[in-house]
Amino acid sequence: MAAKRISFGLVMYRFGDQGLEILISHPGGPKYAHKDAGHWTIPKGGKESHESDLEAALREFKEETGLKVPADSEFIDLGSIVQKGGKHVRAWGVCCPWDPLPEPESQLVSVEWPPGSQQWMEVPEMDRIEFFPRAEAGELVKQSQVPLFERLEECLET
Repeated sequence: MAAKRISFGLVMYRFGDQGLEILISHPGGPKYAHKDAGHWTIPKGGKESHESDLEAALREFKEETGLKVPADSEFIDLGSIVQKGGKHVRAWGVCCPWDPLPEPESQLVSVEWPPGSQQWMEVPEMDRIEFFPRAEAGELVKQSQVPLFERLEECLET
């Protein structure tokens, strides 16, 4: 039996003119260049053996956005969801500690393009990182991640 694939991420939020806004990111590279709605995601990724789940989420957020969330921030445990491909995602909500938001900058990754060509290129892991009003973020993000936004809203209402 294959090991369960799991990622750890942060759902960063703030309150703007239109209410709750959520930070989401768009994958970089030619595969996603012309794909928009349904392809955005929360910053997330795998865990290294020495890390706690939250430490992995913080590291992945920094790698994908270039922004280091203070470790003493208040985190809201949003639990886990399962994405369409079977990957589990465990996430925490965190209020944006910056005003204004510093310019995000994703790390570079190597991708083979076109697939099978043995030609490699460096691209940003995430080419766009932006805050969107909650409703718009819910339309752009992978639909399996929307329950994380709903859970965040519930926690913020109480």
